[in-house]
Amino acid sequence: MDFSQQILTLAEQAEVALAPHFARIEQIAFNNTQKIMDAFREHRVGMTMFDSTSGYGYDDRGRDTLDAIWADVMDAEAAFVRHQIVNGTQALTIGLFGLLRPGDVMLSVAGKPYDTLEDVIGITGKVGDGSLADFGVKYDQVELTESGEFDYDGIADKLQTYGDSVKVVFVQRSKGYLNRKTLSCAQIGELVSFVKQRCHAFVVVDNCYGEFTEEKEPTAYGADMIIGSLIKNPGGGMAETGGYIAGTARAVELASYRLTSPGVGCEVGATMGQNKSLYKGLFYAPHTVAQALKTAHLAAYVFEALGFAVEPRWDEQRYDIIQTVITGSPEGLCALCRGIQAGSPVDAYVTPEPWAMPGYNDPVIMAAGAFVQGSSIELSADGPLRPPYTAYFQGGLTYESGKIGILSAAQSMLKEGKA
Repeated sequence: MDFSQQILTLAEQAEVALAPHFARIEQIAFNNTQKIMDAFREHRVGMTMFDSTSGYGYDDRGRDTLDAIWADVMDAEAAFVRHQIVNGTQALTIGLFGLLRPGDVMLSVAGKPYDTLEDVIGITGKVGDGSLADFGVKYDQVELTESGEFDYDGIADKLQTYGDSVKVVFVQRSKGYLNRKTLSCAQIGELVSFVKQRCHAFVVVDNCYGEFTEEKEPTAYGADMIIGSLIKNPGGGMAETGGYIAGTARAVELASYRLTSPGVGCEVGATMGQNKSLYKGLFYAPHTVAQALKTAHLAAYVFEALGFAVEPRWDEQRYDIIQTVITGSPEGLCALCRGIQAGSPVDAYVTPEPWAMPGYNDPVIMAAGAFVQGSSIELSADGPLRPPYTAYFQGGLTYESGKIGILSAAQSMLKEGKA
């Protein structure tokens, strides 16, 4: 690709300024890789664990061992990882339906959850489609404060109002499609302590986009359940599909009964030759997440230098792989996404257009020239066409390819007069 001298000079300046941040990211990746390799050795991972099973999948050593490794890596009592889970939304649905019963209350304490959960909860969608609301589960939420902190007074009021009916306190770690800060694991840990002093609710964390950006996950800070997708951080760019749930033994057991059926849980599930890609994905994950974090830092520096509002800022520590750029117009958002698509390894010739994606309330434009369809650990950019027309970057399998994508997006916006 033929980048202008202005863009190349800006990238050089960025990398000089970002050197200490890159070094910190690489140290986190090293420590997380060491943790994963220790777990592999402890559980005696061998070639036979990559063998395929069919039918019921009874006694699949590879599957059961990977579950145990996942629990260790996440500092959890139990976990399950399944290629049959189609996306993060289904993984969250499994967890929520596993824990909630008619008459229970689900209290979201970081504002509205991600758009695709609205139909699951029953905030939107048709009555009778099978949402939590259809099964008699009530929903309420508490917004974060203006500074992006938990509103502990507001949470305490809701807990007192609903009493023991609150069964799930829900936290979305990442910003999703909101213009807010991502929550750190330490912040979530403080929330867990606050909630546990007042009730016996399960604290459930949508952990999507956050895995391995820190050295510990929310389960290490007491969360009862964390949930995520394998085509985001923890699949390391190797998993073709799948999701995971980790947490306390009882919470994971209840979720497993929703995954299959009560009394069966995690005892079945043929792996159909997918074990190796899931093991390799976990092995690669800390390094791949580091590449995505470095790409996000670069994007923040470049677009801030071009005059756009970004979050996080280029010199801020990150707790997920998402970088936002407020483009200010639908044309600007579309120009940025076109640049990302043009700088992708797959489908670079395609021009992304906004469309009515299932599960979203606004038209969404998505640039995703990925080897795995919908993969968010590969460089992508997307956003709903609603003010202030924010682009959400995430991913980058390698820093080098991520850098090319970011520079392509910047040049696209300059060329079209949007920067």
